[in-house]
Amino acid sequence: MGKYFGTDGFRGEANKNLTFQHAVKIGRFLGWYYGKKQNKKARIVIGKDTRRSSYMFEYALCTGLMAAGADAYIMHVTTTPSVSYIARTDDFDCGIMISASHNPYYDNGIKLINSNGEKMDEETILMVEDYIDGKIEVPIAERDEIGRTVDYVEGRNRYIGYLISMSRYSFKDKKVGLDCANGAAWSIAKSVFDALGAKTYVMNNHPDGYNINKDCGSTHIEHLQKYVVENGLDVGFAYDGDADRCLCVDEKGNVVTGDHILYIYGLYMKERGKLLNNTVVTTVMSNFGLYKALDKVGIGYDKTKVGDKYVYESMVTNGHRIGGEQSGHIIFTKYATTGDGILTSLKMMEVMLAKEKPMSELAAPVKFYPQVLKNVRVKSKPEAQNDPDVQAAVQKAAAELGDNGRILVRESGTEPVIRVMVEADTDEICEKYVDGVIEVIKAKGHLA
Repeated sequence: MGKYFGTDGFRGEANKNLTFQHAVKIGRFLGWYYGKKQNKKARIVIGKDTRRSSYMFEYALCTGLMAAGADAYIMHVTTTPSVSYIARTDDFDCGIMISASHNPYYDNGIKLINSNGEKMDEETILMVEDYIDGKIEVPIAERDEIGRTVDYVEGRNRYIGYLISMSRYSFKDKKVGLDCANGAAWSIAKSVFDALGAKTYVMNNHPDGYNINKDCGSTHIEHLQKYVVENGLDVGFAYDGDADRCLCVDEKGNVVTGDHILYIYGLYMKERGKLLNNTVVTTVMSNFGLYKALDKVGIGYDKTKVGDKYVYESMVTNGHRIGGEQSGHIIFTKYATTGDGILTSLKMMEVMLAKEKPMSELAAPVKFYPQVLKNVRVKSKPEAQNDPDVQAAVQKAAAELGDNGRILVRESGTEPVIRVMVEADTDEICEKYVDGVIEVIKAKGHLA
């Protein structure tokens, strides 16, 4: 990770940590880097979510791009996966998404996407950061070289058509609930489900610039749980602010997490001979119950660091076809290069219809183990993590848990924190081993 950009873009509170000046500079660098530097006019596509500040950042990015000689194609309010899709299918030099995903409205972010629809490579991001810090000079365009903006709502419409084409089945007679989080999915998800014949019930689809993710969407799924039960729906799907993640609610009102989705679709692929390498990619934070369920049906798994970036890297490197996170970032590499919440919901509908089973039955084999996670603020993450006595305590806990649980101790990527997590048969067992490791960290003087 760089100085400004983390694993999921440049994030910060609007005009505090992430300012409109940052956006202008990012636009100027990308416009030059993909344009004049290569003796051509760059074509760059931009999307945004529904935050009030997204409009400011959109215009700031366009200003920078045009000043550097690039043409900025504006998709307006749309999802992160739609920008990824259009960047790779419509021959753009790169894409930009303005969103802070599941964060509150006052935060925002700038995500950079390459021409293949993937997250931007580290080398290019480091050059962007060098330009922001004044270490690189970028010439300004003049006369006929100055760029322009192009209204590109057709790109969003083409993405909607792509999603509709993904379904092998009609959704006729299915009652489906959608929680759009007052975010980017509000103008897309219902259109897709309506076109496929579902009786669509929608909540949180009235964005006002301030209510994105506020007590709604995948981070507050309890409201969709109640909504599904009260309206007698067959299934519900909850998205986050930029709709790159999806969680489900079954017909009984139970939450179906990203881990359940990986199991359900991974097994569906295996049964049809489509699960290449017989492997599902997870992060280390997936629940122990997922691995137990996968073991029972003979499916292998790869574990990556936390972050859909690392999941995608493993999938591309090893040729795996499905992977994701418990939070609902699910990647289907045959159809997309990033997590796509709406696509995920369509894939869940496909399994329900193909197997003629309710969501509750499909998810039932994944029995979640109780989990306790505690964060410990420390003076030095590497010193605390690598302390021999801490390591010994972790190894002792792992040995005692055996096949009935697991312990994970890892450094936070953004805070001076060590995360200690245990999954076991009961909360009491989890607490015992988590507290045991924390006591060693404390006794060795690592606490901040």
